[in-house]
Amino acid sequence: MAAGGLGTCSWSTLSYTSHFRVRTSSLVVKAPRGRLVTGRPLRQSFVIKAEVKYVNGEEAKQLVAVEGYSVVDVRDTSQFERAHIKSCYHVPLFIENKDNDIGTIIKRTLHNNFSGLFYGLPFTKPNPEFVETIKSQLPPERKVLIVCQEGLRSSAAADKLDRAGFENIACITSGLQSVKPGTFESVGSTELQDAGKAGLVTVQGDISRVLGAILVCAFLFITFFPDLAEKILALIPV
Repeated sequence: MAAGGLGTCSWSTLSYTSHFRVRTSSLVVKAPRGRLVTGRPLRQSFVIKAEVKYVNGEEAKQLVAVEGYSVVDVRDTSQFERAHIKSCYHVPLFIENKDNDIGTIIKRTLHNNFSGLFYGLPFTKPNPEFVETIKSQLPPERKVLIVCQEGLRSSAAADKLDRAGFENIACITSGLQSVKPGTFESVGSTELQDAGKAGLVTVQGDISRVLGAILVCAFLFITFFPDLAEKILALIPV
């Protein structure tokens, strides 16, 4: 709709080739007296990429057995060692963070008092060689099933591989924790769906909840009220 005698404008449509979708944009301006002024065409290309498949456990089993998908486990080493799919590739998306700068030391201490204590999770950082390690073992044209414990890391890994040129990628929705026992032949001391269980959460019942609440409250109290906490601790007989 024209306003103040400035005229109107419109844009052209899309054109396609066999491998690319090409957008050709031409600015067309309608002058106040009906004269058309066409601007220079603007061309922009977009590569069409295949979407990542999200499947359940049984569908994932078929992808491996029938369609020849290779399994890539992106969990940390501790979860992988507890249980993993036999003959899979192991390339962790996150690796243990052993840096010793002051910021990392503080973060590692906080982590070890929460996630590490309650869930047995290591303190990690992104694996800078993740994509290159996979590309050194699997070509981009290989069909890949990425697995993790909850489904979050596999989604992030799928995005990285998609941008690296892998064309056939699948993930298990909700991760290995949703896979029924016996779906895959596995290696390890526990079932695939239980490989993420470690730390205090493995202690069942009220003891775990009460102990966890006490430790969290104590830690927060010491963190935010260190002077008062010191005085209270001084009253405790040794």
